[in-house]
Amino acid sequence: MLYWWSKFVLLGPLLRLFFRPSIEGLEHVPARGGAILASNHLAVADSFFLPLLVPRRITFLAKREYFTQPGLVGWLKKIFFTGVGQVPIDRSGGSAAQAAMDTAVRLLREGKLLGIYPEGTRSPDGRLYKGKTGVARMALEADVKVIPVAMIGTDEVNPIGSRIWRPRKVRIKIGPPLDFSRYAGMAGDRFIERSMTDEIMYALMELSGQTYVDLYAASVKEKAAAAAAGPAPIPTDGEGEDGRGSGRVPGTRAS
Repeated sequence: MLYWWSKFVLLGPLLRLFFRPSIEGLEHVPARGGAILASNHLAVADSFFLPLLVPRRITFLAKREYFTQPGLVGWLKKIFFTGVGQVPIDRSGGSAAQAAMDTAVRLLREGKLLGIYPEGTRSPDGRLYKGKTGVARMALEADVKVIPVAMIGTDEVNPIGSRIWRPRKVRIKIGPPLDFSRYAGMAGDRFIERSMTDEIMYALMELSGQTYVDLYAASVKEKAAAAAAGPAPIPTDGEGEDGRGSGRVPGTRAS
């Protein structure tokens, strides 16, 4: 109930008024049935504008910390994120990662439209980073298509560290669904899942126009934090002194 109330009454009208969001490719989103919306991730605002412009309800897997903050603010956050369809997951690894995967597959098999950020975290600098293979395993285990989504301009609306959103134009581009049914029954094959994920990231790169970096965004953030705390780290193989990586373009198609 709160999901639709927020979309059409509480937040939606204000977001449309101040940010004039537009969307292309809505015809690629199925009217019913399970599917994955795999999006680049520039800002927290991504999770507001995508549900606003897609007619179907979108369920996102959200980090558990959004639901466990103490105090009144934490309680309000929990009510809000629960009401708008966010599902808490533990991202600490191991059994927690498997539990998150099981939750995602269950939702997809129930016919839900699931929102995923394959990069795993927000881009630290507006570039597109290497995707994690969980999205591929979800698609294989639930036997659903992956629909690439490019968010454009949300990093200008909601720059990292900003408290107040800025009135800027937001665009969303949705590409044709990626069908991986040719790999049915091959969930767990690391090569297949890596190839599928690279194909998804290539589609996102083409849609968004972002520069691709063959490194995980979380690793880049960790190195930046370490550099800020002490001497600059020595670059590893395949990574330039500026931390931009080898510049490898993800594969256009799994094979």
